[in-house]
Amino acid sequence: MNKIGFIGAGNVTKAIITGMAKNKFELDRIYVNSKSNESKEKLSLDLMVKCAKNNVDLVKKCKYIFFSIKSQHYAKVFNEIKDVIDPERHVIISLAPGYSIEECREHAEIENLKVVRAMPNIPSLVGEGMTGIYYARNVFTDEEKKEIEIIFKGFGEVQELDEEEHMDTLVSISASSPAYVYIMIEAMGDAGVLTGLPRKMSYNLAAQAVMGAAKMVKELDVHPGELKDSVCSPGGTTIEAIKVLEDRGFRSALIESMLACYKKAKNLKR
Repeated sequence: MNKIGFIGAGNVTKAIITGMAKNKFELDRIYVNSKSNESKEKLSLDLMVKCAKNNVDLVKKCKYIFFSIKSQHYAKVFNEIKDVIDPERHVIISLAPGYSIEECREHAEIENLKVVRAMPNIPSLVGEGMTGIYYARNVFTDEEKKEIEIIFKGFGEVQELDEEEHMDTLVSISASSPAYVYIMIEAMGDAGVLTGLPRKMSYNLAAQAVMGAAKMVKELDVHPGELKDSVCSPGGTTIEAIKVLEDRGFRSALIESMLACYKKAKNLKR
């Protein structure tokens, strides 16, 4: 496989490479650069990846270039590297929400630049990420697509999207959603503590219940509503809990929060 470069050595880069390490990905193919020498050197020492001298050096060494930086820095970085980007060789992997393929091409001044938009999430850290990707049309070879899929499967699962505009939805449904689940697990744990369980045990029980429920949705190919109904015995404890959740607007609150996230991503200011 060709070499992989990360511009930016922050939390997203760390999560991705840590997940790759957990899943036995070959880390000697990876180079990292950051404006902070300290952050890239720490990442190199912690995860045994290589440091590039600068962004130009990284692009010269690598085929697949992750832009793991905030969108407001894209223009500056493209200005640094545009003279060494080979449109036949290089692939730009953009992780910034709200930043289009066309904008990447405009900054690079390369009309047919190979760009992949990707939206990973924080469970990548433990090798269980969910990444949605969208390829710029009519510029990728089958071999490149195969390699890109291998890269993303190195830290979780990957789903190709049919439309670039769906990337904004990915922010709310998979990138930001772990935060919603963490709140739910914390609240479930607090309830366990309230009724007498030790906190660590309570969190472990809640987390495994969530993990198992999610696995059933994925593997059984059964509608979530049907799975919910299967737990709710007539006049039982679960339907009593569901009634309270519905009374408190749990479903509506979740949908509204995700719509707010979607709108923010769609109108993100750079």
